[in-house]
Amino acid sequence: MGLATAIRPLAALGELLRACSTEVTPRDRRGIEAAGQLLAKGSEVFIAAVPGDGPELMISAAARLRALDLTPVPHLAARNFAGLQAFDRVLGGLRDKAGVDRVLALGGDRDRPAGDLHSSQQLIASGAFARRGVRKVFIACYPEAHPHLSAEVLEQVRAAKLRALADQGLEAELISQFCFQPGPVIDLARRLRAQGIQAPYRVGVAGPAERTVLVRYGLMCGIGPSLRALKQRQALARNVLAGETPEVLLTEIAVARAADPALGIGGVHLFTFGALARSARFALSLRG
Repeated sequence: MGLATAIRPLAALGELLRACSTEVTPRDRRGIEAAGQLLAKGSEVFIAAVPGDGPELMISAAARLRALDLTPVPHLAARNFAGLQAFDRVLGGLRDKAGVDRVLALGGDRDRPAGDLHSSQQLIASGAFARRGVRKVFIACYPEAHPHLSAEVLEQVRAAKLRALADQGLEAELISQFCFQPGPVIDLARRLRAQGIQAPYRVGVAGPAERTVLVRYGLMCGIGPSLRALKQRQALARNVLAGETPEVLLTEIAVARAADPALGIGGVHLFTFGALARSARFALSLRG
């Protein structure tokens, strides 16, 4: 029996989803409470950084998730802070009031930074993460082209971030932007390992959402190649863009992961688009 026939797709999918994180926005009280009801204790729930929301909302959301026995993972976007002092104060509040020990470090999408910070490299280089008790820092990566940066620049920046985190004794994990086809996800894993990067790679996937929401967010995030590729892949298109589920996409990734554990795909992050309960129920239904 060959390896391809030995792999059981449903079992591979369930195993992939055993490490599955979700996300909410700071104001999404309904999603936060749903997370407490539906997710296993200790599950990671990312908290999106929304420009214009004050830091107290982020801290409050993180504290509530911690009270629900979940693990809050705030998005910390450099462009949202007036400077390093403001960043350090927010990080201190997250640690003191919510026990935050892991974060996603981002540059941020706003065109005009709130201060002189513009990249996650600056946040990492400040040393504030280690000083404030953060143990793990997630770094964004992109299976498809970044809307503003070349692949070469992305690789250089990623390597610099990973070196800086290692020098500070911090754990790093890569988490990808979502796309709608498995090829770029798997190819990125291969490139990372060929470059000698050993950090775990968590695959970002769009959770169940309406077609118009997926297309709008996809275009905003620069994942047009995936949208175009769906036109040639009817099975994926029906499931991903019909407001159903990303089961077909995830199954292909899970089978590739089972066939080649060296890819280092550690789990899945579901982008929920304001529908955490829907995404959580989807993941639970497939996890067995």
